[in-house]
Amino acid sequence: MTNIHEKPDWPDFTWDSEKLSPTLAALRYREGELLGRMKALGFELRTEASLHTLTEDVVKSAAIEGENLNPDEVRSSLARRLGIETGGLKPAGRYVEGMVEMMLDATQNHNEKLTSERLFSWHAALFPTGRSGMRFITVGAWRTEAAGPVQVVSGPHGREKVHFEAPASNRLENEMTRFLEWFNAEATIDPVLKAGLAHFWFVTIHPFADGNGRIARAIADMSLARADGCKERYYSMSSQIEAERKSYYDGLEQQQRNDLDVTAWLDWFLDCLGRALESAAGTLANVLYKARVWEKVNQQPVNERQKLIINRMLDGFKGHLNTSKYANMAKCSNDTALRDIRELFERGILIQNPGGGRSTSYRLPTIDELA
Repeated sequence: MTNIHEKPDWPDFTWDSEKLSPTLAALRYREGELLGRMKALGFELRTEASLHTLTEDVVKSAAIEGENLNPDEVRSSLARRLGIETGGLKPAGRYVEGMVEMMLDATQNHNEKLTSERLFSWHAALFPTGRSGMRFITVGAWRTEAAGPVQVVSGPHGREKVHFEAPASNRLENEMTRFLEWFNAEATIDPVLKAGLAHFWFVTIHPFADGNGRIARAIADMSLARADGCKERYYSMSSQIEAERKSYYDGLEQQQRNDLDVTAWLDWFLDCLGRALESAAGTLANVLYKARVWEKVNQQPVNERQKLIINRMLDGFKGHLNTSKYANMAKCSNDTALRDIRELFERGILIQNPGGGRSTSYRLPTIDELA
């Protein structure tokens, strides 16, 4: 198979604008609609929505590469860097801090030029120990000939699938100079299309020994932030890519086997972004719901145990709450748990489910019940 970067006319990409235009127009409309809805909210709700989205973006971008980050650490690091008070901040490890630093630089400073030095800083932040797993790698510089041929793979260790082979290291200086000149030039195409093209082009060059996928997604987010015209993020492309990881890698692989017409890849990228915007609507609804719950809770003081349980129920608690679950989570006696639950029930913060006796259980009110 001849790789796309070995074609004589590389990297003179083409695409079918007529085919992509309807999808792009619909996407831009929904994007504007989402941003409009967010601007109509108060500052605190916008901040919470952006913090939630950035947390998802960092966690899921790492997950695509098989790295599992602690969401609480990521949220803590983001909150601290953005000056957001969230309470109970959890110390973050060096790798989490590096991922957060890169993502914030890409989105908060999206109008600044992308340079090789900036990319080297991102790469060094991703690999603070100079290692990828157990092996030493070249950090903060383009990969070297010593690294040998670089293959783009996915899948668990020992069962990797090879999708394509990247250009040789002796081509990287010229390849990246050309890429950065294009990225920094005055836009001649919609920045959403530019995000998809930049993602594909950077991944194909694969200029670093490791971390290329994460950096490619940060570059795409940088272009999407330019498209939105704001630093805050309210939808996560990385979350959607992680959910569609197989089709993501299949799309990259198929495009590598084609000529320089990247319509198929851009079509997939736009569709995936559309689904990310759909998911963002759910995120917004969840943020609004949490805000309404706390509005009701904060009408009167609650103790620390009750605050803990409410937070747990708002953040992915499975099933319904009963006295023994409360006592276990709050580390208190069943009698104390029962008193706490009764207080919350009487205030309408907890709703009792049908059934009684030993099967008595509780849930939070719906948004309609809160209203």
